[in-house]
Amino acid sequence: MILEQNTYVARAEKAINECRKVTNSRGKVEMITTSQIRNLLAMTADIYNQVMLSMSDVLSEDIMGRISYLKIRFIYEIGRDGKMKTFAQQAEILKAIDEIGNSKKKFILFNRYMEALVAYHRFYGGKEFPY
Repeated sequence: MILEQNTYVARAEKAINECRKVTNSRGKVEMITTSQIRNLLAMTADIYNQVMLSMSDVLSEDIMGRISYLKIRFIYEIGRDGKMKTFAQQAEILKAIDEIGNSKKKFILFNRYMEALVAYHRFYGGKEFPY
């Protein structure tokens, strides 16, 4: 399992730190922008709001469809930007989305992971890499 309750924060910090090590041919760190990572969080948070309204521990077909669309949006962003590809690989985003399945608990954990990624991105300097 990619995400677990007691390790997702450390995993997020490690992913961001690994991204900070990737440089281009001129030695400049190739990190996604604050806008890029916050847009991904916004999509996730929109689904999270709907998930929290649900009384069931099993996600509805509608919510599962939205999660599938979220994965497609991640794939699109990964395909159009090399920095996003590095970020997604280090954070294992696609694997984490696949593990959600129909579990409310796993989606909530995924949302927290996304929040942790954004927090560490900002903590270590955001767009102003290297910090």
